[in-house]
Amino acid sequence: MHHPGPPRFLATGETTELAPRDPDPDGEYAWRVADAPPESESTVGDSPVTQFTPDVPGRYLIGLDAPDGDHLLTVRAFAASYAGVDVAGGSGTAIRDRDVTDEPVDYAARESHDGVGRPRVRVDADIEFEDGAGEERDHAGSAVFTADPTPNPDSELDAGDLEVTFVVDDRDVESAVADGRTNPRDSLRVSRDGRELRVALDAVPDRLRVHAVAVARDPDGDPRVSVADAVAVERGDTGEPTVDDAGGESVLTPDAPDFETVRLNDPPAWTADAAVYEVFVRTFADADEGAAFDAIAERIPDIADLGVDTLWLTPVLGHDGKPHGYNIVDFFDVAPDLGDRDDFEALVETAHDHGMRVLFDFVANHTARDHEWFEDAYRNPESPYRDRYEWQESGEPGTYFDWELIANLNHANLEVRRFLLDVIDEWAPLVDGFRCDMAWAVPDSFWRELRDRVKDIDRQFLLMDETIPYIPGFHEGMFDVHFDATLYFQLRQVGRGAEPAESVLDAVDQRSDIGFPDHAEFLQYIENHDETRYRVECGDAAAAAAGAAIMTLPGVPMVYAGQEIGQRGRRDAIAWDHAREEVRDRYERLLATRRDHSALGADGTVSRVGYHVASGDLSEQPIAASGDVHPNDVVAFRRSDDGEALVVVLNFAPADASVAVDAAHGERDLVTGEECVVEDGDGTERIRVDDVAIVRETER
Repeated sequence: MHHPGPPRFLATGETTELAPRDPDPDGEYAWRVADAPPESESTVGDSPVTQFTPDVPGRYLIGLDAPDGDHLLTVRAFAASYAGVDVAGGSGTAIRDRDVTDEPVDYAARESHDGVGRPRVRVDADIEFEDGAGEERDHAGSAVFTADPTPNPDSELDAGDLEVTFVVDDRDVESAVADGRTNPRDSLRVSRDGRELRVALDAVPDRLRVHAVAVARDPDGDPRVSVADAVAVERGDTGEPTVDDAGGESVLTPDAPDFETVRLNDPPAWTADAAVYEVFVRTFADADEGAAFDAIAERIPDIADLGVDTLWLTPVLGHDGKPHGYNIVDFFDVAPDLGDRDDFEALVETAHDHGMRVLFDFVANHTARDHEWFEDAYRNPESPYRDRYEWQESGEPGTYFDWELIANLNHANLEVRRFLLDVIDEWAPLVDGFRCDMAWAVPDSFWRELRDRVKDIDRQFLLMDETIPYIPGFHEGMFDVHFDATLYFQLRQVGRGAEPAESVLDAVDQRSDIGFPDHAEFLQYIENHDETRYRVECGDAAAAAAGAAIMTLPGVPMVYAGQEIGQRGRRDAIAWDHAREEVRDRYERLLATRRDHSALGADGTVSRVGYHVASGDLSEQPIAASGDVHPNDVVAFRRSDDGEALVVVLNFAPADASVAVDAAHGERDLVTGEECVVEDGDGTERIRVDDVAIVRETER
């Protein structure tokens, strides 16, 4: 339906875009403020795609008169002091609209935020029946939604000090009423502590979604509002109690076989163990014209043997001749220089046959200037395509940086929205996920619609954003996995010798510091098709340690094609005949170690341990080591889960380091299988580490 989607949680003065979903470009749409706090003067515009900015705290209802009927959208607004606690730039819309004249400064260095950052919240659902309900249990049971709020790590507040705000999804209220059920809002009950919301089962439609935020009020009274979380209760199609293979994401409970619970913002379960391999499609195989897909398919067995299981292909669509492929001229067919549609589908099938998933590089911000729309619009101010692009006062199209061969699409145009949704429908059924190019440049409302569109068909479909710097709000009903350019930058700084190795842990901590929920996932990389190879900038020793860092820190590791054989050129043809086998062996061992030890995966926690480099007394400060190793070249940390605890030591220096850690541990390196513990002259045990060593922590 045309309903604009899930409820919005905003700061006063913060703007959100409102757009009808699944739009009919010829349809008529009219917005209104149906209800607002008495003192509000906020309004909406006259266009089918418009904006809304709440001016006072409280609850707003925004109405949409659409061809399929009237719809209402809830907006909860909080005091303006909530704004600005994200990384610089705020929401994706704010980044898109700011005056961008150059590349992001320092490529997403750790960003500052005002005051104490956001709290976090997790929402779960369950079904409860009254004793003896029998056949009448639909009338004698409740869907129970429970919120677990967590204060920001920098906050002095306890979890008990946090408030929770629940909102029942307006779409499901509409469905319940249309089905003749009780309005869920008329039957809900909130517990005294505000942590639990109950809805009578006879008011639950086919799907009931509940959204919630945690609100922290610091001693000065300023609110800090979490990224919203959401969970659904759905009526099942069968009475047989089963458990979905999504790993808890969608569960048909044995005690309530007629209902499923679905955590809506969790990444697909398979990402917990995923390892990504990026292929720059036009130079990966150095193939003849039209044979690239076949050539990539031939190398799939070698890629799978490396230990990765997810293939990210840079754009495969018709383009303007630039080798990167991001300037697209045909969104509905593959580029002839790579092969034809059958070749592409055969490549995807080959990857699937080898246990690999495939990510499609989805470009929604722009077209090439060679696109037929733009060519007509640029020549003719009266062109029917003119309003499908953004335009500058100079008469040139909107763009970013010095990208003169692309033109920004106008996402306020319903023809553009319809077109991009059709592109999604064309390619999503063939692949396992989208890597969304320039996600920061596309309005949030579009990404929310994309998510609902693909997840309603396949809950395991992955959505990964390229947003630099990352934005916590992008995990609010938009993306599963986020580019971690912050960790990337910090690893470069360590490799250059500009920052101590321990600062990579600060980069990981920032995720929760700025408000990402614990269930968010991050893509960890040290190089990609846009960046100089790490070893070229920082040297082989640091490159080995950085590669180990992305395999051992919490997140989804990515290898850029050629990284695993010591490639030096960023987009050059891969020098397969000159592969450095010792580099590939190292990556194979690291990936195998990560697979074999769940503590290194998504469910494993990361914590700091005390460590000393080349120091004989654990009570003294670290001292500068002799030779080519300095204490700042080394970091040690703990990864643990319910099964085991591991100590990881990374060494970015060009020589081996001897590192004493403040934890009892085993003597065997899990990566190499060899003993790695030595004793110094004082009898202190040290872990001898080249680039990385991983040992089991033992009880004292």
